[in-house]
Amino acid sequence: MAEAVSPTTSKKPETPRIGVFICHCGTNIAGSIDIDAVKEYAKTLPNVAYVDDYKYQCSMPGQVNIREQIDANKLTGVVVAACTPRLHEPTFRAASKDGGLNPFRFEMANIREQNSWVHMHDREGATEKAKDAVRIAVAKAALLEDLYPKSVPVERAAMVVGAGVAGMQAALDLANAGIKTYLIEKEPSIGGRMSQLDKTFPTLDCSQCILTPKMVDVGRAENIVLMVNSEVEDVEGYIGNFDVTIRRKATGVLSPEEAEAKGIVGGGCTGCGDCGPVCPVTKPNEFEMNMAPRKAIYIYHPQVVPLLYTIDWDSCVKCGLCVEACGEKKAIDLEMQDELVQVKVGTVILATGYEVFPIENKEEWGYKRYDNVITSLEFERLICASGPTGGHLVRPSDGETPMRIGFVLCAGSRDNTGIGKPYCSRFCCMYSLKHAHQIIEKIPGAVPYIFYMDIRSFGKMYEEFYYRIQDEGAKFIRGRVSNIQEDPVTKNVTVYVEDTLLGRPMEIELDMVVLAAAVQPTELTNKTRKLFGVSCSQDGWLLEAHPKLNPCGTTTAGVFLAGACQGPKDIPDSVAQAEGAASAASIPIHKGEVELEPYYAMCIEEKCAGCGMCVNLCPYQALSLVEKDGRTVMQVTEAKCKGCGTCGGFCPGGAIWMNHFATPQIVAQIDAFLLGGEQ
Repeated sequence: MAEAVSPTTSKKPETPRIGVFICHCGTNIAGSIDIDAVKEYAKTLPNVAYVDDYKYQCSMPGQVNIREQIDANKLTGVVVAACTPRLHEPTFRAASKDGGLNPFRFEMANIREQNSWVHMHDREGATEKAKDAVRIAVAKAALLEDLYPKSVPVERAAMVVGAGVAGMQAALDLANAGIKTYLIEKEPSIGGRMSQLDKTFPTLDCSQCILTPKMVDVGRAENIVLMVNSEVEDVEGYIGNFDVTIRRKATGVLSPEEAEAKGIVGGGCTGCGDCGPVCPVTKPNEFEMNMAPRKAIYIYHPQVVPLLYTIDWDSCVKCGLCVEACGEKKAIDLEMQDELVQVKVGTVILATGYEVFPIENKEEWGYKRYDNVITSLEFERLICASGPTGGHLVRPSDGETPMRIGFVLCAGSRDNTGIGKPYCSRFCCMYSLKHAHQIIEKIPGAVPYIFYMDIRSFGKMYEEFYYRIQDEGAKFIRGRVSNIQEDPVTKNVTVYVEDTLLGRPMEIELDMVVLAAAVQPTELTNKTRKLFGVSCSQDGWLLEAHPKLNPCGTTTAGVFLAGACQGPKDIPDSVAQAEGAASAASIPIHKGEVELEPYYAMCIEEKCAGCGMCVNLCPYQALSLVEKDGRTVMQVTEAKCKGCGTCGGFCPGGAIWMNHFATPQIVAQIDAFLLGGEQ
């Protein structure tokens, strides 16, 4: 067997004495694997000094046994053959440490997820595979060395990227915990998508009535530094010490604080609105889904926080009329430039939200071709009292009140055609039920038609809300809409659908159709995640560290997730995850330091040619080239390195040593598998 000697030590390897502990996991493992056969086989392996089995190795008696046997048998390494290391490796590491062994002298063989669960009908084959797994783990454990975690100090500040309801909640929780928090929002106001909604299901609360107080709390919180019209430009560093560059886009309008800093006494924008009426440029209002106009100098919506006007430079002609209207406040600066601000934070929460899938890609439904086919978000603005029609639902084509309105659910969701999204967007069913209720409530005699595949009312009081809408008179038709056609004269739309419950096709003429469009990650989400080194799923949603045990964390230490950037979720779930993320992000800050696992690369400088090819390969930007003793060599920032092995696998000179996954250890595992233990 190859010997593993770390480049940092010349210590002669000790004679390995490995203890093997095999778990029954009730019948999860023992039901498919012959534990006694694996136990007897393990006793024959080289360097194995002790073998035992137990029904539940992760239980307290099982852990106590590991601790006792380490001392009794003078073990130099421990192998536990059980479930996934992702679940219980920390448990067994702690048990090894309590027994007097370095916790990184532990190796785990997964004989549950990778064996018994997938080979439950082949007991003999599963048993042989378990023997292989144990043999491979023992081969590596014999070469493991003592490793020691390092601690780094943590900056007492945090950052939240995205100021929707999740981002605001996370920022408030951090601020209330006494942590200075930078809240970054790309739009001119905080509030996110929730600020565009009329009511919320299933309680039918006014969205702005419950959101605006939270926005005001954020705006006046002492520990929150609010940066709207801002985006993250660059990120350096690691957990505890992130150096973040923020681009504060020029708004052309000075806040009172900015005016004071420039020596303009009593100046700055007060939100009086004198500038808007004199502006000669009119543009579609994005907040109103382009269904209402705005000026080139504008506020995003009436409840904006902070209450500051913004200049749209793409449409501003710099005529200066707004400057004259502003007068002595001198709040408008037509020559303002973007500003780069650098801040240092200990932890980061990403809450970048979602955007609506471009449903016009599904051409069969006629969105953007037919006036009276709209999206659910457009419907929200039409039905909202603060919207472009003052809450009066009208048809876009002629301004008439619609009496027969269709709702197409799963519009782009659960779609495997390659055009839409294969996943469920989760909250579309519920907000469409809410829309049906609003129609019945506001327009006497109006009839909503809901075309659905399956109604997914998954939350507290959601199913009861579904029954309520049925009782109120909404018409439910189960079937995916195949086509929508418009009558060029009346502008009515005909929906073609097969009713799968009746087993026949239907044609229904309606005044208007609302598409419950799928949701997807924002374009900014992808840019931001790359800056922070966060992974994403194949659908583009940000990937959590563990879907069950760590849904707020990511594989990048110190970076957490909140809200719909991780996947579609409704308001209560977004707020709940935001509170969890804030709690997790505050822990390292309150501790003052964080311990890093010693799984990092090391450069063997005598072998390093300084080619730098590994530097650009590192997904965590942990490598750099430095001058040392007249030579160019690679240097590792240990706190940023995640031990992924990309650099070590590529290095043509073998100059990179991967702690805990060193080449001799990997080769020993390969040999153990290929040679069947005859080494």
